[in-house]
Amino acid sequence: MSKRVAIGCDPNASDLKDYIKSCLDEWGYEYTDMGSEDPIYANVAFKVGEAVARGEYDRGILLCGTGIGVSIAANKVPGIYAALCTDVYSAERAVKSNNANVMTMGAQTIGPIIAREMVKTYLQADWEPGTRSEPKVQAYVDYAKKHEA
Repeated sequence: MSKRVAIGCDPNASDLKDYIKSCLDEWGYEYTDMGSEDPIYANVAFKVGEAVARGEYDRGILLCGTGIGVSIAANKVPGIYAALCTDVYSAERAVKSNNANVMTMGAQTIGPIIAREMVKTYLQADWEPGTRSEPKVQAYVDYAKKHEA
């Protein structure tokens, strides 16, 4: 089953976002580009995060210069578990070990070939309930629920 993807970035990452969109087209993923014009990266991170949290999309991909800012911002959205990924292995484990529903990357720290493989791996990975990671993930899910406003 193809996952629905929300993607967005700040102006620093628009070229990499466009490249990733071409990869999504090639692979046949349904996606929505949620923008790249706003220099306040938190705004696009909230937009992508809220759409994923509402269930309109299965996964989100966010980019900024380093991926750090959009990761911090997206993680403020209840129900979002954004993971800053720096390599193919972290992209896989973001889902398999941490059930991340948003992947973040840095356009100034990762080249397009690695980004392509990271996105492909992230979208192909699935959360595996019942593994030794489940109680670890459940701990932060429970904490988030307990502290929701």
